[in-house]
Amino acid sequence: MAKTQSQFCCQACGAFFPKWIGRCTTCGAWNSLVEEVTAKKKPGLSPDGRASAARPVRDIDADHAARVPTGIGELDRVLGGGAVMGGVTLVGGDPGVGKSTLLMQALAGLAAKGCRSLYVSGEESAGQTAARARRLGAMADDLLVLAENDLDVIERVITEVRPTALVIDSVQTVRAASLESAAGTVSQLREVAARTVERSKRDGIATFLVGHVTKDGLLAGPKVLEHLVDTVLAFEGDRGHSFRALRTQKNRFGSATEVGVFEMTAEGMREVPNPSALFLAERPRNVAGSVIAATSEGTRPMLVEVQALVSPFAAGSGRRTATGVDSGRLAMILAVLERKAGLSLAGADVFVNVAGGVRVDEPAIDLAVALAVASSMRDRPVAADVVAFGEIGLAGEVRSVPRAQARLAEAAAMGFRRAVAPASAEAKLAADIELLGVRTLEEALSAVLG
Repeated sequence: MAKTQSQFCCQACGAFFPKWIGRCTTCGAWNSLVEEVTAKKKPGLSPDGRASAARPVRDIDADHAARVPTGIGELDRVLGGGAVMGGVTLVGGDPGVGKSTLLMQALAGLAAKGCRSLYVSGEESAGQTAARARRLGAMADDLLVLAENDLDVIERVITEVRPTALVIDSVQTVRAASLESAAGTVSQLREVAARTVERSKRDGIATFLVGHVTKDGLLAGPKVLEHLVDTVLAFEGDRGHSFRALRTQKNRFGSATEVGVFEMTAEGMREVPNPSALFLAERPRNVAGSVIAATSEGTRPMLVEVQALVSPFAAGSGRRTATGVDSGRLAMILAVLERKAGLSLAGADVFVNVAGGVRVDEPAIDLAVALAVASSMRDRPVAADVVAFGEIGLAGEVRSVPRAQARLAEAAAMGFRRAVAPASAEAKLAADIELLGVRTLEEALSAVLG
């Protein structure tokens, strides 16, 4: 019989201690330590008792990940071509954003191809899960449902069913009986995730874990949860909009910068293969403060509308409100506009919004934000056939951004005739769009607003 050893883990910060103490010395939390009992193995041996040996890298065969397409093009794009056999994907997002709906549709697509799939629900009953499946039209014989919170029972069912794909919804509700702490604690999350990853890789199961998020939008639990899995996806969406964005934050089997766009409907998540047309469908024409920005998410170029409203009659210090763009980035752009372009914004309220509920994190949107603010400040509309992209530096220069050719091609395909972009993009000029190359912010304002 293997010897066991115990240690105490803080549920608040994840720190370990050799014995129980009343207060964690790392984070200061009281009565937060729980005991963890682990099997003690012999030094130099792997968990299955075999000795490990290092080998030259040239003698090791490369691990080519086998993929199974889910049938949902946007999800497959984000995953890098489909679900990876033996890979573990963590999907996080706000409550009600559509995580369970999307993964149910994905399992239904795999089951329709003959891949046995298992949906483990720790939050809903089997009847509730089946009702969602009926609403989504996911009634496949190879799609199995299990309502269970005990990890030991789940592992036993996995051994009996031998699924190709597995969803655990959610990882915070599953509990390992070997630990006395409650489900969702640091020790339980670490144990559940580690055992799930080990089984998935050993049996070649494409596994999806649904994770809760905190009020700040971060995945709940210890950071080790994100380190253990192969892929981390963030499902973003505003309750006031039907659009949803699935972003890659980590991917060991593909690009970590991809994004998929969906629309929430009564029949489930609907793919949006052309998000540019969707986001620009209701844009106003000849209105001051509206500029179209050419962004790029991974390999996909995308056009979005940047709106700005400047109210110069505020009393006291002006407000700075940003929706869809980084507020710190907006403050920097406004400072550059004041110092390098001569715009007086100190006493004005400035509101910036990316229409459609989408969020853009790349600096290529800087130039469009600056043009929108200047357009609203001067009450001069930007021409409807103009698109802009470029990063703004603190010296007022317009810097180059990657994938300029793809941005220009997307703008030309959407009917735009002129593009305000960094001068360095002139070498990547698209034949069917006029490029207005600018080196400074002042040149960009002169080219667009006169």
